[in-house]
Amino acid sequence: MALDEKKGVWKSGKGKGRKTPKGRQLDDQAWTDVQQLLGERPRRPDLLIEYLHLLQDHYGHLSARHLRALAEEMRLSMAEVYEVATFYAHFDVVKENDTPPPALTIRVCDSLSCELAGAQQLKAALEDGLDPAKVRVLRAPCMGRCDVAPTVELGHNHIDQATSEKILAAIKANKTHPVIPKYQSLDLYQTKGGYRLLSQLRKDGNPENIQDKLLDAGLRGLGGAGFPSGRKWSFVRSYDGPRYLAVNGDEGEPGTFKDRYHLEREPHMFLEGMLIAAWAINAETCFIYMRDEYPAVLEILQCEIKALEDTGLVAPGYIDLRRGAGAYICGEESAMIESIEGKRGLPRHRPPFVAEVGIFGKPTLVHNVETLHWVTRICREGPEILNSVEKNGRKGLRNYSVSGRVNAPGVYLLPAGSTILDIIDAAGGMLAGHTLKAYQPGGPSSGLLPATLNNVPLDFDTLQEHGSFIGSAAVVVLSDHDSVKAAALNMLRFFEDESCGQCTPCRVGCEKAVKLMQANTWDQALLEDLCTAMADASICGLGQAAPNPIRLTIKHFPNEV
Repeated sequence: MALDEKKGVWKSGKGKGRKTPKGRQLDDQAWTDVQQLLGERPRRPDLLIEYLHLLQDHYGHLSARHLRALAEEMRLSMAEVYEVATFYAHFDVVKENDTPPPALTIRVCDSLSCELAGAQQLKAALEDGLDPAKVRVLRAPCMGRCDVAPTVELGHNHIDQATSEKILAAIKANKTHPVIPKYQSLDLYQTKGGYRLLSQLRKDGNPENIQDKLLDAGLRGLGGAGFPSGRKWSFVRSYDGPRYLAVNGDEGEPGTFKDRYHLEREPHMFLEGMLIAAWAINAETCFIYMRDEYPAVLEILQCEIKALEDTGLVAPGYIDLRRGAGAYICGEESAMIESIEGKRGLPRHRPPFVAEVGIFGKPTLVHNVETLHWVTRICREGPEILNSVEKNGRKGLRNYSVSGRVNAPGVYLLPAGSTILDIIDAAGGMLAGHTLKAYQPGGPSSGLLPATLNNVPLDFDTLQEHGSFIGSAAVVVLSDHDSVKAAALNMLRFFEDESCGQCTPCRVGCEKAVKLMQANTWDQALLEDLCTAMADASICGLGQAAPNPIRLTIKHFPNEV
């Protein structure tokens, strides 16, 4: 039989097959674009998010043809590349025949502190005054700059205490790149004794001795969980290698900015603590997962990691800096690990815990930035730097991120037993004409407490009996000028936006809660049923803690709901 008489899927003609496989076809020019952009970089699947950033930064969006080409180059399925690209808020996926976004994007933070400072009015003014074909105005979750609210991000440049006039002037001057603050460089850090301790430990140190120092100091995880830091090290060391260390730099809890504060001033205090922890567990690689909302910090870390490599303090590639892409859920440690592996940030079911099965299925030590900052200080100055400080029966020091209706928002290092009155006093007192009405002790997850609870130490284990917790110590102060009901709605809208969607109680529960909370009078019985389902059945802390603002508002401010 002649070749052209054979039948098959590739034979042309109506009803007799197709010329190409199903699905989006590979564009040769797009493939060349991707190959040139990636250059000699390895085509490992865990680098998918990094390469999506390369495309987004270069072209201003992610076109369908470039996503198809990236899938081809990475030897990944198109579905896998697409689902990752569409999971993260900072990626703009543009399908065929759709209009790409404008060259310039303004993100207006609408978290609680910025909303109190007029973010909604600012966003409306920008939308009315700018050409949407040239400038895109978006609402965005907390950018970690609550002390200078309201804040906007113009490209990658943050404009603090933003006004329409400031933003228009920055647009005219084309100021779209991050402003790098003055910080302590490697050279200056070393002149003050930096990395001497690390070098000595690498020669003849005993990991158990350092671990005991941390336990004596009482250092606990300062990302919010509060687990004794030293104890983690022995857990991870008990499992066979290779082992990894992962730094959770995704401080996305609204109201929190303490990690940014330290990284923009003394990054090597953190980096030395990280390398001490990595030495203690014999980590093969240190991964730093840093949120994309901190472009200045990312530049600082890139520069200083290169300096560490150049001086021989670390081998090239030993510190692997990864850039987040706008997903609050990646602050949850297992979701962060999924993201480091180049996947969607979906929390894992546990057990097994990440100390045993973490990055690439290997034992992984996860620490927060501030925790590692304290590792260095404790190793240098001794456990007494924390355990010698006592207030209201509590020991230690806490970095409180303070914002809202106070005269001097900022980061304040205070005794761990400090009350809300102590914290407000440190932040310059209440604004003139404002009286304390309520406060958020540890981000939206902690809910809102009334001014009458003004003698409770804001520390681990002191707030649970009041239905709250300290979390990341993100304190937002509300006054008699504010609506607690509106504040609670702001918090639930944040959770609705940031739910990863993996589990129904959280995905649907947050959406339903927002709808119920928009009513003039809350259906309290129905909301309580919803809260119970979310708290009991959600996979991770987002859905489990989302009911706190609802329950505490109903309990302490019934007249508003």
